[in-house]
Amino acid sequence: MTRLDERPAFAVPAGAAPPALAPAPDAAPAADLLRGALRRHASGVTVITVAGPGGQAGFTATSFTSVSLEPALVSFYLATTASSAPAVRACEAFTVHILRHGQQELAKRFARSGIDRFADTPWHTGPHGTPLLPGAAARLTARTTQVTPVGDHLLIVGEVVGADTDGGPPLVHHNGGYGRFAADLEG
Repeated sequence: MTRLDERPAFAVPAGAAPPALAPAPDAAPAADLLRGALRRHASGVTVITVAGPGGQAGFTATSFTSVSLEPALVSFYLATTASSAPAVRACEAFTVHILRHGQQELAKRFARSGIDRFADTPWHTGPHGTPLLPGAAARLTARTTQVTPVGDHLLIVGEVVGADTDGGPPLVHHNGGYGRFAADLEG
């Protein structure tokens, strides 16, 4: 296993700051290690849509997660350099489309840069002004409550104001490709 720090772990005394970590001399850059490790993490696939001052925007994200049940909060991350970042920073609401298996092409379209992702994509404006895409396994619309820079990304948190489900098996992303979830019949 490649590690950023090969030193043994130790306890930090109460009130003391942890020591700065230095990478092992032969370690790969941290971003490469993180990217390689996270390719092994299977995750659901979402398309997130917003209505910004310049019109609708949307992108594929696998960084979506629930934050809290009371109040009902969800979050996602977006690179600060993403073409959708200005619209996300300015949006009052966003819709998370949890994609179902079979929507790989939609996921790929909204992951591409430099194209009009909504061209040839059926959609309509929802009650909170966000673009709604048909056919998702589930949709959640949230009122933006927090946009916080974290490293080279933005953390966006929202309070859920609407949800609907159509069901169906989820689209899963793993090791750079798309697939479906199969339950372990033994356990």
